[in-house]
Amino acid sequence: MSQLPPCPRCASEYTYEDGVQLVCPECAHEWTEAEATAAATSEVVRDANGNELQDGDTVTVIKDLKVKGSSSVVKVGTKVKGIRLVDGDHDIDCKIDGIGAMKLKSEFVKKA
Repeated sequence: MSQLPPCPRCASEYTYEDGVQLVCPECAHEWTEAEATAAATSEVVRDANGNELQDGDTVTVIKDLKVKGSSSVVKVGTKVKGIRLVDGDHDIDCKIDGIGAMKLKSEFVKKA
C-alpha cells in the first residue's frame, strides 16, 4: 500500500483517496497531489541572503530604491516592519515611514 501525504490544513495522517482527490476525514479538506506540490514550491519567498521570509517579518533594504513617480528614494538600511507577502513580481507589500504603501522585490531586502 502506498503512503499518502498528511492533510495540509490540519496535518491529519488519516487521509484517503477518492478518485484523483485526497480527502481528510477530520477536517473535510479535499486536494490533489498536484495542488499540494505546486503550493509547496510557490509559497517560499527568500530574501537576498536566502533566508525564508514570512508575513509580519521585519526586513532591511540593501540598495537605494527610487520611488516610481516621485523624487523620493528609499535609502539603504531602511527598516520595514510588518511585511505582507503577495504573489507577483514585487512580492512584498509594506508601509514605509515617510513614504507610505509600497511594493518591494524580495531580492532587495534582507531579514532583520
